[in-house]
Amino acid sequence: MADDKPVTTPSASLADKPAPAADTKATETTTTPEVEIREAAKFFDESFNDMKEELATAKADGKKGVLMMFEMDECPFCQRMKSTVLNRSDIQDYYKENFRIVSVDIEGDVELTNFKGDATTQKDFSLKEFRVRATPVFQFIGLDGEPMKNGRLTGATKDADEFMLFGKYVVDKKNEETPFSKFKREQGGDAAAKADDAKS
Repeated sequence: MADDKPVTTPSASLADKPAPAADTKATETTTTPEVEIREAAKFFDESFNDMKEELATAKADGKKGVLMMFEMDECPFCQRMKSTVLNRSDIQDYYKENFRIVSVDIEGDVELTNFKGDATTQKDFSLKEFRVRATPVFQFIGLDGEPMKNGRLTGATKDADEFMLFGKYVVDKKNEETPFSKFKREQGGDAAAKADDAKS
């Protein structure tokens, strides 16, 4: 008849006891990967301002393309991206796994070779070939040397999650089907995406 006894819950004194610390840490470790803060400069690959060569390296390394960050020295949004997003290990690792990443100074007079092999300056490359006037601008270039469809993001992202989503959007080729603002909304009903659509 012992089987007919009602099931009882532990007394309040036992139920109120916190779980041992080891169990809590184990759960946190398995569900949340550790994000390391690094120098933002490690986000970028070393470059000699030869975009044709960058593209060849991306192909040889099995990357999906080249990501250019157009920036300038006195850009507060560029600095914010570098200090809150581009310095994260998860962002750096994901983007470097998939893309060759270079920085272009939109005010720079440094000589640069464009994707066609023609000599120009960083400033002319930015303005004349990519019409960059405000920074930051993140532009994905496909292995064919052409800008990827919907592969341009102007301005800082609201956080690292949004920038990671932008990378996955391009890696998974969702950019070929839909604009990023619509993709963001489909991923979680983002209010910012709705505001982006209202602007266009």
